[in-house]
Amino acid sequence: MKNSLDDYVIRHFDSPGGIAREDWNALLALQTDPSPFARHEYLAALHDSHSAVPGRGWTPSFLTLWRDEQLQAACPIYLKDHSYGEYVFDWAWANAYQQHGLSYYPKALVAVPFTPVPGARLLARDDASRAALVTALLAYCKAEALSSLHLLFLTDADARACEAAGLMARHTVQFHWLNTHPSLARPYLDFDEFLASLSQEKRKKIRQERRKVTEAGVTFRVAQGEAISPADWDFFYRCYVRTYREHGNPPYLTRAFFESMARDMPQQWTMFTALSGEQPIATSLIAVDQGVAYGRYWGALERVDCLHFEACYYQPLQWCIAQGLHRFEGGAQGEHKMARALMPVMTHSAHWLAHPAFSDAVERFLDREGQGVAQYMDELEGRSPFRAAN
Repeated sequence: MKNSLDDYVIRHFDSPGGIAREDWNALLALQTDPSPFARHEYLAALHDSHSAVPGRGWTPSFLTLWRDEQLQAACPIYLKDHSYGEYVFDWAWANAYQQHGLSYYPKALVAVPFTPVPGARLLARDDASRAALVTALLAYCKAEALSSLHLLFLTDADARACEAAGLMARHTVQFHWLNTHPSLARPYLDFDEFLASLSQEKRKKIRQERRKVTEAGVTFRVAQGEAISPADWDFFYRCYVRTYREHGNPPYLTRAFFESMARDMPQQWTMFTALSGEQPIATSLIAVDQGVAYGRYWGALERVDCLHFEACYYQPLQWCIAQGLHRFEGGAQGEHKMARALMPVMTHSAHWLAHPAFSDAVERFLDREGQGVAQYMDELEGRSPFRAAN
């Protein structure tokens, strides 16, 4: 496959704002999985809100390939001086470098900050320009004397391009729900039919959990798009900050980021607000795009037994069925999600390390880890929450 960089003009940008929104989004629309989190508006909001900026350890260097002033390929690159906000963990690699007196940071990251959602990362018009983009990435990392390159939560097409270029593959597991009745091969008619598709044990547990929330007097209000008021966003952010601080961490995203979302991408968001009487006590926020919902954030100001499950799973799944959405992605990790019929899905990342000895060691580690992940997937597949077929 031809991927000579001589065919392209290469340009780097120190913020997504340097690239025209129309050019970036038009290229994204050509991809097989044009995630809303790769939209120009989303990436620009991360930068403009000071959520992902050099002062926080995220230095943008967006890579673009052009021909005849038309954007042929592009990807978000960040130079990182830490490994926070990535969800594919390489802390052990960084520690090994440090123990041998070597610098792991800065490293190059192709990902959407703080967003462990699979989707297009290598935006390209065709396979040839995608291959050229990977070649340009490697050339950039070598020219800048970076320790490593990491591409996270890739599509199959992205993963193939990275593998063809010699990058090392890594796999993790997420849990996604499909709006497909397992025996009737059609979408669920309602939440009750979804429950009926589960084993008696799982069905009983979900009903018990939902009953606890109802008996606590909690109801829910759902708002989508521009119907999410500024007061709703303010309350959500209070919950979001509190959740992070309860876990001893500062929140990744600033209030200004969500102001940008409400202004520039309102139709991509749906909010579920838990009420005790008329008083809001908790909230969850999902993103929605092209028939897919993405569970993103949650927080509560009061503790109610099983409220997390209701706000983050049962309310969104009930809403997805009513709206005819075909998939709900539950985010990073969380084997407990299988009890709510979110099933295991393999996700892909790709890695390159400049140091030959460390590259060999990491490759051996990834081979062992990959075998473990495959065995884990087999084990999970044998623990289906659905009723056995008659």
